[in-house]
Amino acid sequence: MKIIDLTHTYTEDMPVYPGDPKATLEQVAFIDKDTYNDFRITTVMHVGTHMDAPLHMIKDGKRIDEIDPERFIGKGVLIDVRGKIAIDASALEGITIEKGSIVLLFTGFGNKYRTEGYFKGYPELKEDFAEKMVEFGVKIVGMDMLGPDYDKPWLTHKILLGNNITILENLTNLDQLLDAGDFEVIALPAKIQADAAQVRAIAKIP
Repeated sequence: MKIIDLTHTYTEDMPVYPGDPKATLEQVAFIDKDTYNDFRITTVMHVGTHMDAPLHMIKDGKRIDEIDPERFIGKGVLIDVRGKIAIDASALEGITIEKGSIVLLFTGFGNKYRTEGYFKGYPELKEDFAEKMVEFGVKIVGMDMLGPDYDKPWLTHKILLGNNITILENLTNLDQLLDAGDFEVIALPAKIQADAAQVRAIAKIP
């Protein structure tokens, strides 16, 4: 069995969505002085590798802590969409997606993480792609970029979250799954009473 870590490390200089408060990570206790180490983070939920719950865009939608943990584990399906700016339903041609799968989109845009370019010109998931995810009954749609769409009215977000499909953003190492064959995704968010949470996401290859 092989484990691929799909998660960006949370550091003191985490990139944040333009306009969001700066995320921080600082050590507040030191073993030489206090007899133990401790750290404090200050962050919005949409920093680093994280998962959006329905409440993020859907009024009265579920918080991340209200989602059954069974929804965070499933058969992985990698879709290579490198070079596409508009990711529509045509990207699914010839791909079998079973009910309960976790779909991961490899855009290649993750190579720009921690650069200013990461927040500009990233690919966009079109509504017909999201509608196909609903039709197939997937659990999660994940991607190696900032998010599935650009701005209000956030149609792709709302199609997915409105049908209880969570969105897993800012993944890494998806290139390591290109020739993996069958794999399982485990993406467990912190159990926080909020619209989203940071995630430790892995792929497990038999």
